[in-house]
Amino acid sequence: MTRHRATVLGYDDLTVGDEWESAGRTVTAADVAAFAGLSGDFNPLHVDHAWAASEGPFGRPVAHGLPAWPWPPDSPRRPPRMDTLAFLAILEWRFLLPIAFGDTVRTLATVESIEPQARGRRAVVVWRRRLLNQDDRVVQEGSIQTLVRARTRLESDPPPA
Repeated sequence: MTRHRATVLGYDDLTVGDEWESAGRTVTAADVAAFAGLSGDFNPLHVDHAWAASEGPFGRPVAHGLPAWPWPPDSPRRPPRMDTLAFLAILEWRFLLPIAFGDTVRTLATVESIEPQARGRRAVVVWRRRLLNQDDRVVQEGSIQTLVRARTRLESDPPPA
């Protein structure tokens, strides 16, 4: 795991290969209902337990795919906070296995590349993310791209040499 201790990290605090693992988060029916309400996606595969059990491809309802991939927000082992200016792109994303109600997922995030921009004030950072379930099986994986600011010197930092 990473060695960083700063409260808010900039791209210049990162090294290609740095990796963070979130704590697990158990997916609940309330999570699925909340996302269905926000997105308007009331597909019976997610919200109709009787239909999903009798006619669905998995024999039970499953969670929507996209809400699972961000870091779990209430994780005690939360990854460090990045000074992210923008989410730029999903470069690729694969849904490998369904996430059922009651599954516990965690995220592994690895820095794949760092490309400084604008005279070093920010960088495009590519992250590889893998979501694993309670059986350590990869359920989703892919790469995303973010724009991250350089770390600014904090009052508590020693002055530059």
